[in-house]
Amino acid sequence: MTASEPKRDILETFENPHPHRDYVIETVCPEFTSVCPKTGQPDFGTLTITYVPDRKCIELKSLKFYLQQYRNYGAFYEDLTNRILDDLVAVCEPREMTIVAQFTPRGGMRTTVVVEYPE
Repeated sequence: MTASEPKRDILETFENPHPHRDYVIETVCPEFTSVCPKTGQPDFGTLTITYVPDRKCIELKSLKFYLQQYRNYGAFYEDLTNRILDDLVAVCEPREMTIVAQFTPRGGMRTTVVVEYPE
């Protein structure tokens, strides 16, 4: 049995201290876990979240708690990577954002999913 659907309302932001300047924030989450919806087996990967903030930045402690919601949640790589992008964009409204999800090999195959905003 998998956990309930992750909720974006746990995410917090703070005011960008330099909204007049384009700069890049990169956050690497090397211990991301989720569950395969077909097998129930755990999936492990590294998420790299890169964005150019506008008026708001993502508060890291809340991001950690948000991502932990996926620990027992069953979703395919493609779905969860797109969900995470949609939630982060909705909360912080960046100028641009890219998420690279690199999952560890399973059955001799490695999968990487890249999603971008704007599309």
